[in-house]
Amino acid sequence: MAKTAAITIVLLMASVMLMATPDQPVKAELPLQPNGSQPLPSGVTPDVVVKTTAQLSFRPNPVGLNQIFLVNMWISPALHVSRYLKGYKVTIQKPNGDTDVITMDSYQGDATAWFEYIADQEGVWKLKFEFPGGYFPAGIYQHPITKVNYTFLGSCYYEPASTDWQELVVKKDYVALSWPPSPLPSDYWTRPVPFEHREWTAILGDFPWRGPGSGANWPANTNKYWDTRYNFIPYVQAPNSAHIVWKRLGAISGLVGAGQGYDALTTGSGGPSIIYQGKCYEIVTLPGGGGKTALRCYDLRTGEKYWEISPSPLPSGASLQGIEYVGLTTPAVPGAVYQAAASASLIAIGGGRLLKFHPWTGAASVNVSISPLTTGTYYRNGYALSVQTIGTKYYLINWTTLGTATTFKSRIMTNISWPFSRGPSPSMGFDFESGYVANTIPVTPAEVGAITSLRIVVAKIKTGEVVWNKTFDTPPFDAMQAYCADHGKITVVMMDGRLWAWDLATGDLAWKSDKMDYPWDATGFGTYGMASAYGLVYRFAYSGIYAFNWTNGKIVWKYEAPAAFPYETPYIGRNGTTVLPFDAGGWVADGKVYAINTEHTPTAPITRGWGVHCVNATTGELIWKVMIPAGGVGGGITGLPGGIAAIADGYMVVSSIDGYMYVLGKGKSSTTVSASPKTSAKGSQVLIEGTVLDMSPAQPGTPCVSKESMATWMEYLHRQMPMNGIYGNATITGVPVTLTACKDDGKVIDLGTVTTNGYYGTFSFAWTPPEEGTYTIIASFAGDDSYGSSAAATAITVGPAPPTPETPEIPTPIDYTPTLAALTVAVIIAIIIGVANLYALRKQRK
Repeated sequence: MAKTAAITIVLLMASVMLMATPDQPVKAELPLQPNGSQPLPSGVTPDVVVKTTAQLSFRPNPVGLNQIFLVNMWISPALHVSRYLKGYKVTIQKPNGDTDVITMDSYQGDATAWFEYIADQEGVWKLKFEFPGGYFPAGIYQHPITKVNYTFLGSCYYEPASTDWQELVVKKDYVALSWPPSPLPSDYWTRPVPFEHREWTAILGDFPWRGPGSGANWPANTNKYWDTRYNFIPYVQAPNSAHIVWKRLGAISGLVGAGQGYDALTTGSGGPSIIYQGKCYEIVTLPGGGGKTALRCYDLRTGEKYWEISPSPLPSGASLQGIEYVGLTTPAVPGAVYQAAASASLIAIGGGRLLKFHPWTGAASVNVSISPLTTGTYYRNGYALSVQTIGTKYYLINWTTLGTATTFKSRIMTNISWPFSRGPSPSMGFDFESGYVANTIPVTPAEVGAITSLRIVVAKIKTGEVVWNKTFDTPPFDAMQAYCADHGKITVVMMDGRLWAWDLATGDLAWKSDKMDYPWDATGFGTYGMASAYGLVYRFAYSGIYAFNWTNGKIVWKYEAPAAFPYETPYIGRNGTTVLPFDAGGWVADGKVYAINTEHTPTAPITRGWGVHCVNATTGELIWKVMIPAGGVGGGITGLPGGIAAIADGYMVVSSIDGYMYVLGKGKSSTTVSASPKTSAKGSQVLIEGTVLDMSPAQPGTPCVSKESMATWMEYLHRQMPMNGIYGNATITGVPVTLTACKDDGKVIDLGTVTTNGYYGTFSFAWTPPEEGTYTIIASFAGDDSYGSSAAATAITVGPAPPTPETPEIPTPIDYTPTLAALTVAVIIAIIIGVANLYALRKQRK
């Protein structure tokens, strides 16, 4: 868009029409002329002579050595949209004297052109633009895009023009050319996303992903489109934590109790069919409505309802299938590069109708018949596939949802003979990238009554031509569902406990995988669902999840989920450990595999400990798991009352068989801080206190806890599990808080990091300010995989230390030691004299 600049629209508006009018029958006498200008023929006097002005622009100026600069050139006035000028010339003189001449034609109508050039010499450059003139004879000119004919009754000549030499300075040092790139968000973020964050387009995909449209030329071998066995969601973020943001009760469920024993209601809560721009779209059953349904739009992050249409405007048999984007898929000016989605619609197909709804208002814009078809599969932006049956023959119809046409015939892009009775479905393997479709058929002889072999029929998607048809003696586990078509191969789970893969183009056996573990997976026993992403094909089995290499079939990793207690489940893993089963298909998104525990036919009582698991998609390492029972009767990815419903914008929607719909992902946090006393003397201690709380709608005002404690904490808050875990040995830990003191003179003091109390969300820290002054105390929580960041501040003042009190002078006491010594001697002498006299007296009496 920068290359054509803003001048394009302005010049188009100023185009010289020169008596041009849409073609009429009388104008057929004039010849069809080429769109480009010609040199003025010798001796010809044009009917109109147009005086022109040449303009030349380049940026940046100055530019850094070996950086790219952009050159724009144009002639004023502009042309009619059916014409362009030929022979533009830009001469470039470099500082060392070298000269380079760039020649090109203008774009249609606006008379502009552009190119990029590398500034490979330091110094002053000179550039000049020259236009040699251009002649257009009378005649018919056809617009190259719209194919509309315009007739010009007279000839015209655009006079030559040129610019002066203009200087470009090339510096040795690098010159900043672009807006700094926006890193992908790691904190809590919301929609709409500012236009400046261009790099975020890598994570802003919607659900479900359908791929871009490309008209009737389908499929384009550039992107993954809808496929029954991919289960891969590109261009999104997905949750790295078991944190529940909000939940919704959608049905009555749980243990019945009393005389019913272990009987339980396992009713799923539903989930969105479409997530677009952070908004969920779903057909919901209204409580208390006698089974009435409604089309509802609500916020993915908060659950806030935007609008609801009741009763549901979808006819019976119709379903929401995706988003249709309508924009400038073809630039208005040939050569321009600007494209933009101008609008979007919710697409619903089924019940013999095509319906479109405005995402913001829910207003219906299209509701037309697709008869003789009854339904179709929306497989890419703007296009759907349907199979029509006429007698014993089948036809694959590729038709467009674009536009408002009321006749279905006008929507048909291609209509081909088709060798199968089905189009895209859980029993057909479409690999749009390679252009092949595989129909896998279990062979069950009537006299045996069991599957004995596998038949595969492969056809080209575009033509319906059957490429190969082969039967293989080894029986499949379930050929109708346990397969995956991707990377130009079709792989099927076989009863020998391996995946077999065949080349879709040739039918040659590409590989047999490593054998899965004995005993539960050794015969292929397990789920019907598979997934493909990152060069791996994922198999969800009874003893765990396997990842196989698409190139050679080697097992890259296996994930097992040990059961909490061995008597809860009969399944064992490769080392004899009791494990939980994965009899349900999973989803792959953002480098992670999300899978649920369930069985094909659960019995009462339902196994304790079932939940949702998040595993690294390339290593098989567990990232998190939480006991949300998402799987129920039926298994697989279709027909479940519960399951993983959708993933987008860093959030995952889980429909649980406990009747709740849970949305997992990052929530908001709130940090508070206080300090006391507010005023103190230097040398006194200050107590800093605060909280870090979870403000998610599911549990507002509760403590933020560490990722390691998240599953236990969520199970405690939402599923009435013990706070200390099922083993009684779990401790809930808090989150780190960074404390900083900023003095009024600009000095910053790092007080360190404290950890909140996991049970209450509180923190405290005793600090002695080192100097007098006013301090701002900041408590900041950086956020993590569960919460967005938050911070708070308070202030204290530290005054002078109190003066040291004066100590009064104490008089020197009189030393009575000599007197006491003399007195003591006198007493002793007196005692001696007394004793002597007494002795003498007694002696006299004798």
